[in-house]
Amino acid sequence: MYLKLISLLGYLLAVSGAIYLVYSEQLFSENLIVIGIQIFAGLLMIWSRVTFGLRSFYAAADTTKGELVTKGPYHFLRHPIYASIIYFVGAALIAYPFLGVLLAFLTVFIGLFIRMILEEKFLKNEYPEYQAYSKKTKRFLPYIV
Repeated sequence: MYLKLISLLGYLLAVSGAIYLVYSEQLFSENLIVIGIQIFAGLLMIWSRVTFGLRSFYAAADTTKGELVTKGPYHFLRHPIYASIIYFVGAALIAYPFLGVLLAFLTVFIGLFIRMILEEKFLKNEYPEYQAYSKKTKRFLPYIV
C-alpha cells in the first residue's frame, strides 16, 4: 500500500515540474533542435501508447492485465512513455538553461524515476520473464541507462 502512495507522489512530482514549465512559458521554444527533440518525444509517446494498447493508466504505479509488452519501443526501452516525457521536458533545458528549468526537469525526472523503480518491482512480481527482459533492455536511454 505504501509503495503505491510513494508512486503517486512520484506522479505528482513529475506533473508539478511540467506545470511549472508550462506556466513559466519555458517548455516550448522556437529552437529547431528543441522542436526536433520534442517532436521525436511526442512520436515515441504515441508509438508507445499504441503498442501498449488499451490498457488503463494508473496514477499510482501498478501492473495492468495482459501479457508483458516487449515489442515496438518496449524492445529498446523498458519505460518508453516515461522516456518520452523526460526527453520532451529535457529539451527545454537546451532553450532555457536556467536554474528554474533545471529544477523543474529534475523534479520531473525524479518523479518518473520513482515510478520506474516501483513499477519494475510490481512487474517482477507479476511477470516471471520480466527479470530477463530487464537485463537486456535499458530503462530510458537505449543501450545506455
